[in-house]
Order: sequence, then structure tokens, then C-alpha cells
Amino acid sequence: MQWHEPVLVEEVLSYLAPQPHWTLVDGTAGLGGHSRRLAQLLTDGGRLISIDRDAQSLEIAKSNLADVAGRITFVHSRFSRLRQVLDSLGVEAVNGLLVDCGVSRYQLTSPGRGFSFDSDAVADMRMDQSENTETASDIVNFGSEEEIARILFELGEERRARRVARAIVRARPIRSVHSLADVIESVVARAGRVRGSTKSLQALRIYVNSELDELDALLSSLDKILAPGARVVFITFHSLEDRPVKRWFQSWHKQGRAQVLTKHVVTPGEEEIRRNPAARSAKLRALEWRG
Repeated sequence: MQWHEPVLVEEVLSYLAPQPHWTLVDGTAGLGGHSRRLAQLLTDGGRLISIDRDAQSLEIAKSNLADVAGRITFVHSRFSRLRQVLDSLGVEAVNGLLVDCGVSRYQLTSPGRGFSFDSDAVADMRMDQSENTETASDIVNFGSEEEIARILFELGEERRARRVARAIVRARPIRSVHSLADVIESVVARAGRVRGSTKSLQALRIYVNSELDELDALLSSLDKILAPGARVVFITFHSLEDRPVKRWFQSWHKQGRAQVLTKHVVTPGEEEIRRNPAARSAKLRALEWRG
């Protein structure tokens, strides 16, 4: 069994407060950590729809959750297409939705995926490798210096984006993620325990997977997905994800269409961070939909 420790599990269950008969969606199934806990709470005809755009992760989740699979429908899809997924399953609305925007340990460490700093693999970084779309390697080896700088600045908030982009272009061809990280770190120094290439690699991953567009597409469609009284929980890991979630939640709250349940963003406690350092940047926001 391959596993990835889910973050803020008890907080997720507390804010979602699922009832045994509800229809729930885990929009980012990963390896099934959150899905397991949600499925265990369902009886009396309750149903969990677990979605992931990473087909490899989804297959592992199916294996990991074999003992509760009777309560789960697994779907290979982007969460931006959730309305279409529900239509295909004959589901009019859902009572609960969880979206965890984090990258799993499996994705970071899998050979050939090209997410890890130290990987000798090509910098692929696509969540769904079945799609014939641009990779991070394509961008750094064939993109213009201006395009690379824009991606790093806008999606990584990297202040040295122009210098990094210039170094990348001069270092071509860049054949691995490890080599790419080295080039970036020749310009950007480590800040404490955070490597200098962190922001730039994150920016490339976000760009390759259109992560912010996907998130905005899901948020803008929630009014077509949620039943009255539905609970929604989003877990984000950087400000570019958290901002649109906060903005949409506040807008619905002001319109009287939803009640924001998290007056302040919820973060992991010290014990969870000690147990799972990857959780340290997680932020949870929740709301209850009124319709």
C-alpha cells in the first residue's frame, strides 16, 4: 500500500460534518487519505464521489480503499469539470465538497513525474500524463526568456524572475529537474530551510497544470453543484490558491448565499506539523451553502 498522510483530517470532518446519507465529493482524491475517513462515515445510501486528474494516483486510491469501495465512485477527471461529472452520474447536487490543492508525496517522489528537486527525470510536472500538453521541460528549453520570467513572477512570486529566466536560457538544454534546480539556485539563495528553487519550480507546476484556472473554474461553478445546506472545505498551500477561495467565499457571504464557517483561516497545530512537516503551509477555509 502506498500512502500519503492527509492534512487537517479532524478539521475537515468537523467543518464538513457529513451525515450518513449525504452525497459527498472529494475533488482531489490523491491516494485516498481523506476519502477513507469520509467513506467510513457514510451509511444509509450515502455516497462518496472521489475525483482526481492524476490517473496513477487514482488507481492507487482504488487499491488503498478496496475495503470501503462499495461507498465510493472513482472518477478520473479535473475538478473543474465537476458539474459534467455529476451529470454523467445522474447527481443533481451534492451535500459536501472537499478540495485539497496539495501535491502528494507520491507525485513528488515518483520516478519520471519530474516534480522533485533532486530527480534526474525530465521536468514533466503534468498531473495527468495522458494529456498531450506542454511540460515544464518544454517551457524551460523552448520558451522565450520573457515568457519564463512572467511565469516565475506571476505564479511563483519570484522577485528575481528576470535573472532566473536569463540563467535558464543560458543553461539550455536543461535535461532534468535536478539540473533545473541547480540553475535556479545559482541565482536564488536558500532562505532558511526553503530551497532557492522552490518558488520557481512551483510556478512551473502551476502553469503546466493550469492550476489557478482550474480552481477558479470550480469556484465559479459551485452554485450549480451544491444543495442548500451543503458544506464546502478547501485546503490550499500558497497565497495564490488561498486568495481566490477567500474572495469567492466572502462574496457569497455578502450576497447572503452562503455562511462562511471559518472566521479566520484554519492551520495545522504544532503536533501535526511535527508529525507531517508537509502540512505546515496548509490553510483551510469552509462555508455552508444557502443557495
